Amino acid sequence: MNIFEIYLKKITNILIEESKKGLIKIPENLDSINVDVAPEKFNCDISTNIAMVLSKLNESEPITLAKKLSEIIKKNDVNIDNIETVKPGFINIKFKQNFWNDFCKNIISSDRIYGKIENTQKNKYLVEFVSANPTGPLHVGHCRGAILGDVISNILKFNNHEVVKEYYVNDYGNQIKIFTKSVYLRIREILFKENFPTDNPDLYPGDYIIQIAKNIINENKNIDFSKFEPIADKLSLFSVEQSLNFVKSNLNSLGVKHDKFVRETDIINNKEVDKVVDFLRNKKFVYEGKIKAPESESNSDWVERKQLLFKSTDFGDDKDRALQKSDKTWTYFAGDVAYHNNKLSRKFHKLINILGSDHAGYIKRLNAVVEALSGNKNKLNCKVSQLVKLIKDGKPFKMSKRKGDYITVEDLISEVGKDATRFIMLSRSSDVELDFDFAKVKEKSKENPLYYVQYCYARICSVFRHVNIDIDDSIHIKNFNFKYSLNEIKILRKITEWPRCVQLSCDKLEPHRIPVYLYELASEFHSYWNLGKDNEALRFINKDKKISDEKISFLKSISIVIKNGMNILGVDTPKKM
Repeated sequence: MNIFEIYLKKITNILIEESKKGLIKIPENLDSINVDVAPEKFNCDISTNIAMVLSKLNESEPITLAKKLSEIIKKNDVNIDNIETVKPGFINIKFKQNFWNDFCKNIISSDRIYGKIENTQKNKYLVEFVSANPTGPLHVGHCRGAILGDVISNILKFNNHEVVKEYYVNDYGNQIKIFTKSVYLRIREILFKENFPTDNPDLYPGDYIIQIAKNIINENKNIDFSKFEPIADKLSLFSVEQSLNFVKSNLNSLGVKHDKFVRETDIINNKEVDKVVDFLRNKKFVYEGKIKAPESESNSDWVERKQLLFKSTDFGDDKDRALQKSDKTWTYFAGDVAYHNNKLSRKFHKLINILGSDHAGYIKRLNAVVEALSGNKNKLNCKVSQLVKLIKDGKPFKMSKRKGDYITVEDLISEVGKDATRFIMLSRSSDVELDFDFAKVKEKSKENPLYYVQYCYARICSVFRHVNIDIDDSIHIKNFNFKYSLNEIKILRKITEWPRCVQLSCDKLEPHRIPVYLYELASEFHSYWNLGKDNEALRFINKDKKISDEKISFLKSISIVIKNGMNILGVDTPKKM
């Protein structure tokens, strides 16, 4: 029940009917008209700008036209209690009490689907995220992107879209060779007592490599580890698999589970790069040419040579992109081209990539190649997950580095837990850097947004518990005929914004809107709760230890929104705190 959309439709329909009578002029396109939240200083429920949009066409001052339109709108809607006009021409609408009774009734009957986008086309999405090189456990840099991808998927699923969550395993190339060699040297350290060359900066030094080596030895008793070359390919498979086990364990601790893992080696071995390059060549999007030196290199150091290039500039990129190296092996980008063609072959309506901040420069070329392959400019949407700065005692914080030269997801989860990690990582837009302050995350105060939202839900549960009602049970109110107070209506107004929050989060793929909204709703509730400390009449449970149907309806409505929002975020709502 998105009241903003409902009233936008009502108002535009009224305008169309009035225009047919010749009472008002309207443009062909009414997209500039909106229905929105009114500023808090006005005691009203919604506001519209229609008079300002139509004033010029109707040769009238906005405020004069607003007064005329106010009378027409009120006459056509029985739920409106009062309409006032405000300079320069806004029309502010206040509803009757019956509206709020119907509103709460609708929320309670909708329950776990309240806020879901109605009457929208259901699409099939592929969300690819994390896709870190399978060379060890995930670090905090991957954490934010993992949560972002997971919650974007949850939002889409909440709105009945079909979603596949995918991890692209980059198990091909030089880094995997180095990783495999590192594992092999650790195996020799264990079996043949040879010292691992810690002075070699190209090798992976983390303790987790030792664990991988031990696992491989224990699971492969029949393999001869005396020589590297005969077992290199097999050892590479084993090493990547063991590393992926670490990755999956890290993701599981975050509450993240992928539906599918696609391996780069399979893409390469199936000749998918060759096939897609041939396809692009036939489409005249590939040619042999030279590219200029990158800005990071001086022209004197750069050797121009003929390369196989993709015409990325035809699709808005800054320059054409190389598909082959000097030794005729495929570039990393060529593998990406084949992988995205693989995605397209699976007939998804929309592709979503979650990229780390270090891959933001790849967006134009990825959009370009997907457009070339699909003919659809908006088929791919790339979201960037910016850096996370850990703060402790007001200073940058570095935790244990025993697993290598980075801070692991495992370390972070053990420090603050899954819920805090997910909620705080989502508390700001993904395209800006985030400060993760350990002190604030652990506070039991308003300064900790997770605690404040969970405490809101726990407080409501405590009220229900006192009158022997389980918050999860369905409630049955025979007659919704209440008179909500101004303080309660203020909170109900905030609840009207929930469907719109879901809609914007879904349309713009911006899940940070949800924790921000939940915190604002929780703040409104806690302020109202605190009024009962000084005024017994404002308490939810009366002196006879009973609760009215009005209060049950009110509290249940709030709890449903909190629960639905936290479910989307993948965060728990404890009944006791």
